[in-house]
Amino acid sequence: MGTAVNTESLRRNVSLLSDHNLEAGRGDKTALLADDWSLTFAEVHRLVCRTASRLRADGVRRGERIVLVLDDSPAFHAAFLGAIRAGAVPVPVNFLARPEDFDHFMGDSYAVRVITDPGFLDKVGPAAERAGVDVHVNDGDTALSLDGWLAEGDDEVDPLDTHPDDPAFWLYSSGSTGKPKGVIHHQHDVVFTCEQYAVGVLGLRTDDVTFSTTKLFHAYGLGNGLTFPMYTGSTAIQMPGRPAAPTALDVVETHRPSVLFSVPTLYNAMLNDPTMRDRDLSSLRIGASAAEALPPEVWRRWHDRTGTEILDGIGSTEMLHIYCSNREGSVAPGTSGTAVPGYEVELRDESGTPVPDDGEEQTGELYVRGDSRLMTYWHNADTSARSIFGEWFRTGDRYRRTPEGNYAYEGRADDMMKMGGLWVSPIEVENRLMEHEVVSEAAVVAVDVDGLATIKAYVILRDGHDGDDDLVLALQEFCKDELLRYQFPRLVEFVDDLPRTATGKIQRFKLRA
Repeated sequence: MGTAVNTESLRRNVSLLSDHNLEAGRGDKTALLADDWSLTFAEVHRLVCRTASRLRADGVRRGERIVLVLDDSPAFHAAFLGAIRAGAVPVPVNFLARPEDFDHFMGDSYAVRVITDPGFLDKVGPAAERAGVDVHVNDGDTALSLDGWLAEGDDEVDPLDTHPDDPAFWLYSSGSTGKPKGVIHHQHDVVFTCEQYAVGVLGLRTDDVTFSTTKLFHAYGLGNGLTFPMYTGSTAIQMPGRPAAPTALDVVETHRPSVLFSVPTLYNAMLNDPTMRDRDLSSLRIGASAAEALPPEVWRRWHDRTGTEILDGIGSTEMLHIYCSNREGSVAPGTSGTAVPGYEVELRDESGTPVPDDGEEQTGELYVRGDSRLMTYWHNADTSARSIFGEWFRTGDRYRRTPEGNYAYEGRADDMMKMGGLWVSPIEVENRLMEHEVVSEAAVVAVDVDGLATIKAYVILRDGHDGDDDLVLALQEFCKDELLRYQFPRLVEFVDDLPRTATGKIQRFKLRA
């Protein structure tokens, strides 16, 4: 099922995502769905227009930034698309960020407005006051009870005439190694990701129901929960609050999504949930995974339990969404697959020279080019110069290209470990550890012991198991059985949790510290 999309108009203005569903006759079709409410495409469109008209009435001008501190709800769709329709530039940020991060978001972006949920006012309000920024609060009792400011306004508002190369929105990077960096995206970037990945790889259709455990403020979640379903006319399930395995499984059972977007940490947590064996997940036809490499053991367990494939891939805030992915029916577990149509990826050595693609296994730093690449990093000219080379973006990820042509993640370039003059990938050691029957998760880093680099593993055990010296020796021997002798962890620490970003990516720099 599908209807032709006027991609040229959408390339000029992202907010027309709401219009094209009405033009396709889907006004009465459910666009957004949650436990106790639903919204049609026509209702979403009205909220978008009302928001745009209110922003214009408040004097917001072309190009001005509006920070969004919103959980997943119709208010996010209204604020994000409504701001673009008014000619402004929405800046969704992590609502779980630290109070000092909100000072940075507002000051760095020169924001003129903040739209937020009431639960975040304690952190957002003081920062907005210090920055002299007006705050609009989504203060309804439910996700549908948008406050008077958002609910009032005109039901139809023409979008500002914009150019495909105009800034459409910003996203802030995770800031795992410093202050978050503002990533500026063009109007045309969204259509490219929808066409190439959502349609080209996932085959999203109007009759699909999608569910993303990753939040809308994140690049991966923004595509999964907003731009992809709005582009294809599919229904998107929304789950406010922090994602957790029992809640996510409840949503799948209750609302019956056909496409599940999640991250390795949560896929693993769902598999380890004690109720998993009794869950009805038969509505799923496919899963997608990003943010960190999906361990082969997690892929196999999920496939054995559900009969569905997870398409692991790699994307980034800078490229907006997934640009290298596995395909349905030809998954290579433990890899990120091959380049998504419309994108090119290549490996380069330390001098930036492409590694020859001679059919042999090769390693190098991954570079990518495609029409969704960031415009620039805001206020970071040096970082932009080190990362953007013409059409190419330097990802900072180290990859191995297999003889079959798939790309396997080895870790961030600065996460690689050198042992006795030989490089070791933390991912390879982590994947082996997770194959052990008592290991739930593992993270591996190099630490300094008496001036020598030493491999250390932080291990989370499955319920009912305790860590002791005997288990340390067993895990070390388990690694030696399959890996090279120098790749086993000489140090093992059993932990209850691991430091992570908002999307579940392990922050190895914190473990090294």
